[in-house]
Amino acid sequence: MRKLRIVFMGTPDFAVSTLKAVNNSEHGVVGVITAPDRPAGRGRKLRQSAVKQYALVNDLPVLQPENLKSEGFLEELKALNANLQIVVAFRMLPKVVWDMPEYGTFNLHASLLPNYRGAAPINWAIINGESKTGVTTFFIDDKIDTGEIILQEETTIGENETAGELHDKLMVLGAELVLHTVNLISKDKATTKKQVVGEEIKSAYKIYKETCQIDWNKSIDEIHNHIRGLSPYPTAWTDLINDGEIIFLKIYKASKERESHKHKIGKIVASRKELKVATEFGYIKLEEIQLPGKKKMRVSALLNGLKLTENAQIR
Repeated sequence: MRKLRIVFMGTPDFAVSTLKAVNNSEHGVVGVITAPDRPAGRGRKLRQSAVKQYALVNDLPVLQPENLKSEGFLEELKALNANLQIVVAFRMLPKVVWDMPEYGTFNLHASLLPNYRGAAPINWAIINGESKTGVTTFFIDDKIDTGEIILQEETTIGENETAGELHDKLMVLGAELVLHTVNLISKDKATTKKQVVGEEIKSAYKIYKETCQIDWNKSIDEIHNHIRGLSPYPTAWTDLINDGEIIFLKIYKASKERESHKHKIGKIVASRKELKVATEFGYIKLEEIQLPGKKKMRVSALLNGLKLTENAQIR
């Protein structure tokens, strides 16, 4: 049995579940690397990452380098004398960092690699209408998400499951897979396989505001997947045009209604408690939305305070 000295690298909530699992195991976490504190909120106060908050509560040494190649950071990292590094939702590492420990550096990725390499695997799996996804552990190399696979675990994606719900499911599944991976490495039983890349590999490139805009000319399934794949963050959006006013509208939750109709695409069909948008072969029924400067609300609350004209539409 190898005696492991582990450095953990991560930043958001997704990484905390894994750090907690490893820290509570028989293996020792000797240090945590996370992002520097950043200004956040209206007051622009410095906010610690979720990983840093957990590390401080549990008395784990924390390093927050701005530059991963700086001599000062590299000296501090070497001083931790780690022989294994684990990366979960961090940033790309230079070779001098990932090549440092004796037993290597492995990453947890929220997809079944080689599909959905990149920054937003959870979002894109749902946007693309996948029925399954999973988590992968792999040893890091000099490219993004291309290293040799250690373990994978698959799970299904529900027809109405959101990115937020899938995030939480993969967070738990990923923590279990990382712990399994660490146990194999400690027993010198970890085996790997190269990623086989074909023509049909799907990417998970970074999502921008423009990516989030809904294209109402797409199929009803594609629109529904787009909305739930971006919920609750960064959130699908559209423009509501009402009485000449253009209102920016975020949509967190919607459902599909397959029904033949003669409305133009984007036509709003509203009642006292219901708001639907005409698409090809049916309607998207809006359920949870947000207006600029307002809190997230049910559509019924919007309809109580907003009078829609006969010509109101979505674009």
